[in-house]
Amino acid sequence: MLALERRKLILGAGALALAGCGGEAGNVGVEATPDDMVLGAESAPATLLEYGSTMCGHCRQFHDIAWETLKSEYIDTGKVRFIFREILSPGQPPIPVVVLAEFQLARCENATPQQYFDRVSVLFEQQNEVFAAGAGGMEGIRAKLIDIGGAAGFTPEQVQACIADRAGAERVERINALFTRDGAKTPIPPDELGTPLFFLNGAYLPTAEISTLDGLRRTLDAAVAAGK
Repeated sequence: MLALERRKLILGAGALALAGCGGEAGNVGVEATPDDMVLGAESAPATLLEYGSTMCGHCRQFHDIAWETLKSEYIDTGKVRFIFREILSPGQPPIPVVVLAEFQLARCENATPQQYFDRVSVLFEQQNEVFAAGAGGMEGIRAKLIDIGGAAGFTPEQVQACIADRAGAERVERINALFTRDGAKTPIPPDELGTPLFFLNGAYLPTAEISTLDGLRRTLDAAVAAGK
C-alpha cells in the first residue's frame, strides 16, 4: 500500500553546490514559463508562486484552507497573479509516477488554466482515496484515475492517452530544475526543502505565514499594497 510520506524533498548535488556558493537567501524570478499553470492578471501588484504536488498532504492542507479565499479575494479581483509549478514529491516510487499521472490528467485535452485548477482541486479532494487505491497496486490507482477522469467527462481511453503522453515527464524535469535553482535561494537547508514551496514577489515565503486565512490575508494585503 502507498503511504503518505513527509513533505521533505531531497535536492540534487546542483542545489547543494548553489547553496554552498551563495549561502544567503535571494529573490527568484516570478516570470511564468510555458510549463506553468497561471491564474490572474499580468498587471497584478503581487505574484504568488507555488511549487506543489497533488499527493503532498501539506499542499492539500494549504489548498483546503486557503484556495477558495486566495482565488475569490485576490486572484479573481486582479490583486494577485498565481503561478503553479508541478513537483513530483513527496515519497518513494511509485508516488512520483502517480503524481505525474495526476498532473497529466489535470492537463488532459489541453485544459484551460481554470479547468486545470478545478481538476487539481478534485485530485486534492480525492487524495486519500488515491492512496487507498494503492492497496491494489498501480492497477488500482489507474482504475481510480479513470474514475476521476470519467467524472470530468473523459473516456478511459482519453485518460490513459493523457497519462501516457511523454511530454509530461519532460515538463516536470524542466520544472524540477527550476525548483532546484529556486530552492537553493531559500533559508531552508537543502535536505529539508519540500512542498509546498512559496515565493511572494520573488522572495521566499514560509508556508506558516499563509497557513491560516488571517495570515494569508495579512501577508497578501501587505504585498499588494507594496506593489501598487
